[in-house]
Amino acid sequence: MKDKIFRLLLFVAALLVLVLSAAIVYALVSRSSEAFQEYGIRGFIANAEWDPRSATEEYGALSFIVGTLYTAFFALMLCIPFALSVALFNGVYFKGKKISDVVRSVVDLLAGIPSIVYGLWGFYTVRPLIIDLGVNAQGFGIFLSSVVLAIMIIPYASSLSSEFLSMVPNNLREGAYSLGATRLEVVRHINLPMAASGIVASFILALGRALGETMAVTMLIGNTNRIPAGLRDTGNTMASVIANQFGEADGLKLSALIAIGLLLFIITAIINLIAKLVMKKLSHA
Repeated sequence: MKDKIFRLLLFVAALLVLVLSAAIVYALVSRSSEAFQEYGIRGFIANAEWDPRSATEEYGALSFIVGTLYTAFFALMLCIPFALSVALFNGVYFKGKKISDVVRSVVDLLAGIPSIVYGLWGFYTVRPLIIDLGVNAQGFGIFLSSVVLAIMIIPYASSLSSEFLSMVPNNLREGAYSLGATRLEVVRHINLPMAASGIVASFILALGRALGETMAVTMLIGNTNRIPAGLRDTGNTMASVIANQFGEADGLKLSALIAIGLLLFIITAIINLIAKLVMKKLSHA
């Protein structure tokens, strides 16, 4: 009887997750339908104009999609070498030693810091450093937000990656050492291939946080409604434009903002799907 009750609770919990997911999708689709009916799905996505003036209202998501992908993927590129180095430090080279415990504790602490704190740090520390170099920091919104995003996601990626690296069976490593392999060769040919799927998952989860980050990006990116020309430019992300304008929006503008939220949901789902396919391929390699 206890086993049946436990299985029933598990079934209800799993069903609840599906119901909540369906409810989120329904709410986003139903509240964004006005914008899609006005501009069409393709027209809304491909349009870079965002003009909320009542006489000439026009809304498009392209500039915010580009800004989101620009900052998130550049942040990921900055994150990978640092996060992988920390993961190798904790999960391989200094596994089980006191220094590793200290580094793990610091990484866990950094992972728990609210995003608004990172935004304040970036605004009052990184931004003045750029100004001291004689550069107009206001025009480096994409670069500033990407750097802060990278610092934010390094703890997530490094913590998870080190766990997967530490789970590699000892007998495989010892067998490689017995054949005369160096530590670097063991890391390259044993640790990294065996933990590859988990490491990819770690970075995809970190990318997911970067895609949806709001406050830290809002404080640094410049909040201009145009397609950024590069790192030395300002822009907006999908999350930051919602945070900036949702409170005062109504009518078509509100529907357009919710439509942007739906697109962000879809982009994140697609990236997670790609990650699962990559992980599946690597696990069978």
